[in-house]
Amino acid sequence: MTKMIPLAIVYDFDGTLAPGNMQERDFIPAIGMTTSQFWEQVSAESKKHQADNILVYMKLMLDKANSEKVQVREKDFKNYGKNLSLFDGVLPYHTNDQSEKGWFDRINIYGKESGIKIEHFIVSSGVREMIQGTPIGKKFSAIYASSFFYDHHGIAKWPALAINYTTKTQYLFRINKGCLDVSDNTEINRYVPDSERKVPFSNMIYIGDGETDIPCFRLVNDRGGYSVAVYKPKKKGARNKLCKLAEGGRIDFLAPADYCNNSKLDKIIKSIIDKVQTDNYLNEFRGRE
Repeated sequence: MTKMIPLAIVYDFDGTLAPGNMQERDFIPAIGMTTSQFWEQVSAESKKHQADNILVYMKLMLDKANSEKVQVREKDFKNYGKNLSLFDGVLPYHTNDQSEKGWFDRINIYGKESGIKIEHFIVSSGVREMIQGTPIGKKFSAIYASSFFYDHHGIAKWPALAINYTTKTQYLFRINKGCLDVSDNTEINRYVPDSERKVPFSNMIYIGDGETDIPCFRLVNDRGGYSVAVYKPKKKGARNKLCKLAEGGRIDFLAPADYCNNSKLDKIIKSIIDKVQTDNYLNEFRGRE
């Protein structure tokens, strides 16, 4: 039996698979704030205390939920995730006369036909439990995102994990080595030769939407992988803003966040899959000489 070639597609979430920030749709209105009020307070508190803004936003979520008597159990966050909008093509498309598979199933099938086993991962500063609650929550081999500790009543009490734009890169190494357990600080730091790592960086694609993804874009690029920046389709100025990321080789490709079949993004990812397949075969032939 021919061994499948491993390939990892790693996604940011907010602005990449879903428009906007996940807290803004239902949670922030539930705690009696506007989006601008919430993020302005996060910014002010971060500056005042010289604190990480991810930890600050998580603390503010709990503080405001407590004062407004809003439930913050794990299942409540997952319920907020159920209502999140996703970009076109991410989910299966159904009408009376046609049915099209969603992004993950289509890409997995395309990879399999090329002898490639594709795994999908999330690395996000958003709330893990909300992402788990979305219709695509089970499509990922691992979801690395900010999350909470829950007490014996199942109520969120404190941040358990906060992921900011620089700490995101740690999780790319976890995927690379196949060490997916966040609590394991031994295996992730153990030296493993590149040839023995589960997913070579050359077989990794990182998809993000902005400046907070630059460390991941750069790491994947520098180690032979592929970086793709996406922007909200039809949003004025969105593409031009991201063009700056191409300076200095920080991104390889730029496309609208349109995950439909035959979209520009779809063609880019399939072309990368084809290249990974070709490169792998060529390396095998070289090894036989």
